[in-house]
Amino acid sequence: MTQILDIVLFIASLLLIIGLRKLSHPKTARNGNLIAAFSLALGVVVAIFYPVETQNNNYLYIVIGISIGAIIGIISANKVAMTKMPEMVSLLNGFGGLSAALVSLVWIVNNQFIGETGQIFIVLLNLFLGFVAFLGSLIAYGKLSGKLQDKHLKIPFSTVVNILVLITAIVAIVYFSYNGMLTTTQLYVFIGVSLLYGLTLVAPIGGADMPVVISLLNSLTGITAAISGVMTDNKLMLLGGVLVGSSGIILTLLMCKAMNRPLLSVIFGSFSSNKSSETSIDGNAKQINPSDLAIQLAYSNRVCIIPGYGMAVAQAQKIIKEVETVLESKDVEFKYAIHPVAGRMPGHMNVLLAEADISYDKLLDLEEANSYLETTDVAIVVGANDVVNPSALEDPSSKIYGMPILDLSKTKNVVVLKRSMNPGYAGIQNPLFFKDNTKMLFGDAKKTLEVILRELKDL
Repeated sequence: MTQILDIVLFIASLLLIIGLRKLSHPKTARNGNLIAAFSLALGVVVAIFYPVETQNNNYLYIVIGISIGAIIGIISANKVAMTKMPEMVSLLNGFGGLSAALVSLVWIVNNQFIGETGQIFIVLLNLFLGFVAFLGSLIAYGKLSGKLQDKHLKIPFSTVVNILVLITAIVAIVYFSYNGMLTTTQLYVFIGVSLLYGLTLVAPIGGADMPVVISLLNSLTGITAAISGVMTDNKLMLLGGVLVGSSGIILTLLMCKAMNRPLLSVIFGSFSSNKSSETSIDGNAKQINPSDLAIQLAYSNRVCIIPGYGMAVAQAQKIIKEVETVLESKDVEFKYAIHPVAGRMPGHMNVLLAEADISYDKLLDLEEANSYLETTDVAIVVGANDVVNPSALEDPSSKIYGMPILDLSKTKNVVVLKRSMNPGYAGIQNPLFFKDNTKMLFGDAKKTLEVILRELKDL
């Protein structure tokens, strides 16, 4: 029986690797997701019956837990809109961290708060990272959903507090590991410190930096899953945790590079909180109507779409695909400029555009996009704001100063589709709206694009 379970676990591990590999491209992502889910289901089956020699595996509790999770998962999958995916990802990530923390708590209780130095170190590290990922993800969820405002989460001297809390946690882990034991009170205090660090890590972070911290929290959850796999001797959990943790760290580093932020700034929660004053902007924004824009598009050689979170809210990606089809029939070259942190989570825009069957080859990364935008006739900004804000290049007092952006300064014509002149997620004004080459088109992005599509078909 044990050999059969080991073989099934090996097959599940291979399927997990194959499934995750297929997630790297939109065309194979759906199948990859199904394969990975099936591999994890196999892993759950193995975990239920493993180890074989254990007589009481608490099957009733396991079935109840799986059933509750499955019901919640099915309901969420059917009810949660694509615009709410970032919040959903944050919640799932948080509960993953909590699960890992609970594994450590069970180990501590079962071993009567006593263990060898290495064991205590691993268990407490897992406990710390798990609770950090849990509360950090919940705060990220609150920020993304609008339930928590940055002004309500201001921590005086947040960077200093963050460093002190982290040092306290590290000292506690080393001390308890050296002693080989800890009391119930000490455990409660340590859990409190872990939760406090989750708060101080994420609370100061906001604006365009949120996708970076979500990526970091995701990597922490992956690391806790790997450690839990070691603790429970579950090879599939170890493998999955290593893959998620390492890919999360790599993604975090890449996004930090794209944002021009050092990784230590993420760890100590020091960015997005140092600069608060924004200079007021004088000037009048010029407007354009859908009919004029349609004519301009029809007689262009190159058109580029710059999507942002507003596109997700309006669910305008499928209409954009139709506009693309009509313009390409008129021999207009059509591309999409994707900023690494556009939206509310890593790859947010890529997911939405893939949903509309937009070719992956038409998507340009930051460097390619900026080169392309220099020779673009019309660039349409659909719901993006901070990622096209020239303050990042021109205003040293801006809190996004130094962040690489999609530079529209050399684009012939820029049209911004927006509901109002309100600032973006970072809460700062955008001078782009007042530039000579920019015109505003106010209204719901989807409805506006539907009008433009009808006008294009009539031309």
